[in-house]
Amino acid sequence: MAHRLTRFYTWCAHAAVPELERLATTISTWWPCIETFLHTGITNAASEGYNRVVKLDARNAYGYRNPDNQRLRTRCATTRRARGRLNPA
Repeated sequence: MAHRLTRFYTWCAHAAVPELERLATTISTWWPCIETFLHTGITNAASEGYNRVVKLDARNAYGYRNPDNQRLRTRCATTRRARGRLNPA
């Protein structure tokens, strides 16, 4: 695998295309995480997705009246089974 990665980096460098050079730099930076995924198949995609939904909900709300409302809206946005059945009490 290492020789293929080296060939890819060399190819990107000789292509003299800024986008390919940036791609090679990005892959070099993230290579330990990419390699871990290739070996284990485990990602943090679910937690990143929930984080995106929570941030989007907070941006759309422009602030909540109290922390309980914020917690309930966030839970509603991130859980399918609880939608429509949240009880603030």
